[in-house]
Amino acid sequence: MKTILLVGFGGFIGSSLRYLVQKISLPFFVSPFPYPTFFVNILGSFIIGLIFGLTSKYEILSADVRLFITVGFCGGFTTFSSFSNESFLLIKDGNYFYFFLYTFLSVFVSILFTFLGYLIFKIK
Repeated sequence: MKTILLVGFGGFIGSSLRYLVQKISLPFFVSPFPYPTFFVNILGSFIIGLIFGLTSKYEILSADVRLFITVGFCGGFTTFSSFSNESFLLIKDGNYFYFFLYTFLSVFVSILFTFLGYLIFKIK
């Protein structure tokens, strides 16, 4: 039960922060490209990479803290469902260029940033 509460609380914090990032940043972007979701997905991928890199080099985080951050916070902060919906809307609105750009960048840059976050603590 404790683990479920930790993950749920982390998800609450991550989801709330994602909502704030999107709410605050949307007025600054006048493009059909969904920058706020793209940003949180990249940042969340980087954070997950940092946590996995940190915990593979040092044993400073408990399993509960790792779950709180990776599954809870990052799981709530990043969102595949928003990504899927925004991708669908780009197609529906005929923004094929932005659809392909968003899909390609989201997948590959997220993986790259996960790797970069991991490398920060793997470099000797």
